[in-house]
Amino acid sequence: MSIGLFIQGWRLSRNQSIESLSDAAGISTTLLEQIEAGQADPTTSTIEALASALRIPPSWLFDNPQSFKYLFTDSAEEEPDTAQIDPVTDRILVGSHADRSLYVLLTTLMQAGDPKLLRAAEMSLRSLVKQSRQATVPWQQRPSGHFEPPSD
Repeated sequence: MSIGLFIQGWRLSRNQSIESLSDAAGISTTLLEQIEAGQADPTTSTIEALASALRIPPSWLFDNPQSFKYLFTDSAEEEPDTAQIDPVTDRILVGSHADRSLYVLLTTLMQAGDPKLLRAAEMSLRSLVKQSRQATVPWQQRPSGHFEPPSD
């Protein structure tokens, strides 16, 4: 699918007309119509303006809005058919059900779009990833010559 169809899907899912979205994004109605019809490719700045007007992260414009609706459904509700969802979105879905509060916090930061907050969140997450990759087996951190087998 072209990005134009995804943009159109997001616009329709937000119940916005072409005119209201183009006004909010600061682009012409004709250009938005051409993008949605696949007759024009949006620039990066146009994608960012459309995402901002739709109040979603720009990366979400590259996927069907129906796949993201599962992120916001309660896990107690009927389980969605994820056969049509790409692997990255599928992992996000799994993570959002495992720890919904973390997902909500990260999504809120992304939607706010404040570069300082995003950079701070990125650095914190990188640090956590680095810590998670370090050896966690206690006897591997002992001085050489000292051996203590694991207690099972």
